[in-house]
Amino acid sequence: MTNTGWEYREQLGGEARGLTVLAYLAARYRHASEQAWSERIARGEVLVDGELATGEQALRPGQLLCWRRPPWTEPEVPLHFETLYEDDDLLVVSKPSGLPTMPAGGLFLRHTLLALVRARDPQAAPMHRLGRGTSGLVLFGRTAQARSRLQAAWRAHRVEKVYRALASGELPAEPFVVEAPIGRIAHPALGSLNAATPAGKPARSEVRRVKLRADGSLAEVRIATGRPHQIRVHLAFAGHPLVGDPLYGPGGIPRADALPGDLGYQLHAWRLALEHPRTGRPLQLEAPLPAALQ
Repeated sequence: MTNTGWEYREQLGGEARGLTVLAYLAARYRHASEQAWSERIARGEVLVDGELATGEQALRPGQLLCWRRPPWTEPEVPLHFETLYEDDDLLVVSKPSGLPTMPAGGLFLRHTLLALVRARDPQAAPMHRLGRGTSGLVLFGRTAQARSRLQAAWRAHRVEKVYRALASGELPAEPFVVEAPIGRIAHPALGSLNAATPAGKPARSEVRRVKLRADGSLAEVRIATGRPHQIRVHLAFAGHPLVGDPLYGPGGIPRADALPGDLGYQLHAWRLALEHPRTGRPLQLEAPLPAALQ
């Protein structure tokens, strides 16, 4: 599918002070080379405060930088989802592996769960997101009040999230907890990427081995926090990266030759338990497990 293009906007901070438009874009958005950014500027795709930019133009904090990206053909992905629950306040769906939750990585705009859901429910907004390779439950709020109450419940850790994963090696027979902080570290292709780092934000994952298999350990993981790629990072930090994960190796550090959207691992958002944001009644939801994680 070829989309209709998109306008990316950014209000500049202090890091832009004194840099040229070309230098700033090439350093901050490393998915494209300096030459590619130079050509985009020459084609009139980049604006500063509504005016066409030049590559040598100096920037200052507070300016609005825009890239008017022309239409592009998005990669093929599964373009379907299953509705698990809906009422006036909530919509809960099951996302297939391979479908991005939100626009990401400069590749996906229309080929996302968000676009598919909003085609039928324009007011729905996701309360969390799953990695592209992760399947399972995604919760949407359909009203502003529902979203506000769900956000408060999430901050207060009153939402229980349980995942199934296939971890490499033999997990301990006894349940264990991983609490490695997660934050941004340097990455050669992206500038920075989430990983295990002492400077990161607190994160907690409770891991239980469900079954030892010939291809690894089937695990159940409960997360009390929702840091980006938390389960992938934490199991890798514990020495048991997800089977087939191209990005996170032992220690929870990303490999330099892989990107967050790369597939190959088995991870499923299986169960979600919360109080209904309007009625307060307990709500327990479950997305059927894929065959590889049963």
